[in-house]
Amino acid sequence: MKIWRHGLFGAVLAGGVWASLWQIVVTIALILTTGTGLTLQAGPAMLAGMAGGMIAILFRPVGRLLRHSAGIIVVALLIWGFTLGAPFDPDNLLQRWQSWTALAITATASWFSLSATIGEMLPVMQARYACEKFYLRLLWGLGLTMFVLIVSIPFYVMVMTSLTSQQSLLANPLDFSIDPSVGAAVLFRSYIELFTKYDFGTLLLNSAIVSVATVLITLIFSVPGAYAVAKLRFPGRKWLSGSVLLIYLIPAIILVIPLYAVFSQLGLRNSLLGLCIVYPATTIPVALYMLRGYFAGLPSELDDAGLMDGLSRLQIITRIAMPLSTPAIASVALYVFMIAWNEFLFAFMFLDDVKLFTLSRGIVSLNSSEVPRQHLMAGAVIATTPVLVLFLWFERFLVSGLTAGSVKG
Repeated sequence: MKIWRHGLFGAVLAGGVWASLWQIVVTIALILTTGTGLTLQAGPAMLAGMAGGMIAILFRPVGRLLRHSAGIIVVALLIWGFTLGAPFDPDNLLQRWQSWTALAITATASWFSLSATIGEMLPVMQARYACEKFYLRLLWGLGLTMFVLIVSIPFYVMVMTSLTSQQSLLANPLDFSIDPSVGAAVLFRSYIELFTKYDFGTLLLNSAIVSVATVLITLIFSVPGAYAVAKLRFPGRKWLSGSVLLIYLIPAIILVIPLYAVFSQLGLRNSLLGLCIVYPATTIPVALYMLRGYFAGLPSELDDAGLMDGLSRLQIITRIAMPLSTPAIASVALYVFMIAWNEFLFAFMFLDDVKLFTLSRGIVSLNSSEVPRQHLMAGAVIATTPVLVLFLWFERFLVSGLTAGSVKG
């Protein structure tokens, strides 16, 4: 008997997996927000979730609100019972409202995750297609949850550390909670000192200049280059198209020493102009490769129509190809900006003047025993935020399909 295709087995499996996962997540959240050393009780939570999954698939009250309310209460009672009345705090280290709130969050998240996973599955043998959909939903949910946790937990620790005083960090390194009653001046002291004492405004300006210049130079060369490789016929076209990424076979550390010597002789080593020359040299190949595939997908009839109307190749690029390729150009620009914004090796080797440091170079200079740890975390937050904001803003370009309906027939 193929037990894995039975609906009851799937519900029990999903309930155990989700309850134990959310028990671990909420326990870690309690540790980070309260600084209290708690014991993980994933085993009892798993047993409670398995029982909850069995009940969820066997008994389904009529009405969505009634079903969800009853399910959350049942899961909460099961977790409370299997953990002997102490789901998170067997040593009574937390306040009562914290334990009850954590239990409510765990039960709610476990129930909705379980409900979304089993769907309308029945406690009988399921068809192979229905079973595959169930396991795909389970794996997709687990993958999405783990991805969100992997991204959010380090970012939360980084932000909370930047807002915590040195005395609090030394007193309890696990406590990443903040006290808003201390006032904004104390709470954001690390950020204020970065701009007043360590001149982070200049670092931001230098990084912005280098990154924007790199994007502009890269697009100026890669857009016509990608169009030529994708649309024109010339000797060596296939070889050029296939070898454009060969530069990435050479590690950057090998290029640093000769570039250091050459730039020193040319007087470009300790200057932002030197970085504006080096960065595009490393980003143009990948930008050309990314745009080539997009330009190749544009209908050739558009180029022929432009030539018949008397347009030159440059006018076809600027008036036809580029407007239709806005999503690709936007994604390439964002990718190149991220590379230039976060680049460290060349900035570390070429820049000696503190006033010319880029953001990544300046943050590394904070990593010393003389600088408080929260200042380093505040610098990391400042470096991450612009890229995050740009990504959210560029998303509307990345999801748009501007070539739809460009050719009729």
